Amino acid sequence: MAHLDPILDQLIDQLTEDADRIPESRLAILASLTDQIRKQRKGKEPVRLNFICTHNSRRSQMSQIWAHAAAVAYQIPRLETGSGGTEATAFHPNAVHAMRTLGFRITPAESGENPENPRYHVSVGTGTPDLVCFSKRFEDAFPAGTPFVAVMTCSDADQNCPVVPGAQARIPLTYEDPKASDGSGNEQQEYLRTAVEIGREILHVFRQV
Repeated sequence: MAHLDPILDQLIDQLTEDADRIPESRLAILASLTDQIRKQRKGKEPVRLNFICTHNSRRSQMSQIWAHAAAVAYQIPRLETGSGGTEATAFHPNAVHAMRTLGFRITPAESGENPENPRYHVSVGTGTPDLVCFSKRFEDAFPAGTPFVAVMTCSDADQNCPVVPGAQARIPLTYEDPKASDGSGNEQQEYLRTAVEIGREILHVFRQV
């Protein structure tokens, strides 16, 4: 049986208590994702959530990690998470740092095929496999031909990909890009704010499932 890391367990309790901070305007959007997951769970196939952003470097990576942690926290079986972009770049170091700050154990893979797009092992506790996170195109998030639910985490990808090949459903769940803070001196604060916002909303969705 999977068990969350105690630090993450405490963080999830805290964010759960803060659910009333989610704006009213977001609740209907979150409900659409909850409803889609419920619908998918009635089928024989696992639920596969593919979080998609333009570069698969920040918001989509953080969303995937949070969804994985939420599935473990709420013991939701047969749910797989992935992420991808309309192009591949790298899991941005500022996003990696923000998730580490929250308590996720993120370690570089011992050997990487592409040093410009390193792979990271992400652990949320014991009894569950690590995620392997790196930037990739959205069609590479799951094996070819595998159906998934596309969760659009940035407005650019949402607007530029009106149709996502392979997607059983498409849910817009967009966030402001913390990239705007790069080089400002406020990077850590802004990336952490985004990571917490994503976590609070993903946890809200998964609690309803």
